[in-house]
Amino acid sequence: MMSATETKLGKLYGLGIGPGDPELLTLKAHRILTTVPVIAYPCMENGKVLARAIVADYIQAHQIEIPMPLPFSVERSSQPYYDLAAAKIISHLQIGQDVAVLCEGEPMLYGSFMYLFQRLAGQFPTEVVPGISSTLACADMLGVPLTFRDDVLTMIPATLKIEDLRIKLAGIDAAIILKLGRHFPKVYQVLAELGLLERAHYIEYATQPTQQIRPIREITAETVPYWSLIVIPSRGLDQNP
Repeated sequence: MMSATETKLGKLYGLGIGPGDPELLTLKAHRILTTVPVIAYPCMENGKVLARAIVADYIQAHQIEIPMPLPFSVERSSQPYYDLAAAKIISHLQIGQDVAVLCEGEPMLYGSFMYLFQRLAGQFPTEVVPGISSTLACADMLGVPLTFRDDVLTMIPATLKIEDLRIKLAGIDAAIILKLGRHFPKVYQVLAELGLLERAHYIEYATQPTQQIRPIREITAETVPYWSLIVIPSRGLDQNP
């Protein structure tokens, strides 16, 4: 039994908020988002933040906000930044305040929340709320079925070395390549080598107002953002059911 001097710990929520369209927020995520006293979200060091922008219309003036600056750079470790963010979140959880951490897409699929989950889930009550991942929403936006029957879907970060990309993409049924950004040229090279360009579809900022779908052969490498994907749908598109 809790003593009179003990404070009930707050609950940590990993809130999947979807790929960008606010209407793709789940009912459960909306309920938690609009009732928790504290909201935390990742942002770039320059202050630019996508996660908060997605749900900005639902955030209320009385809610406490914790921006979590992250370097978003392979040259610099993000671990000290997560340590600092975890410490700020702990200060609220310890006094009984629930905290919802916003995470674009699905928290447990390449999500930033995973690193806070590793640090905090063993110390505080924690719940992860699933979200729609851009890796899957992009297929809907493109209008291309990803898989048929016994197809295997492969998800590949473009950050891999070029030789690893060749291995991962060789003989695929269907694939999604994410985190393109400055890695687009080497991905394009591998797709050309493997004869996959004709099957490849390019999309950036899926479901967001800035969404663009362009022929992959017309993409200029310098304009490719981090929030872009290449979808290689199943060969089943060419087969009869």
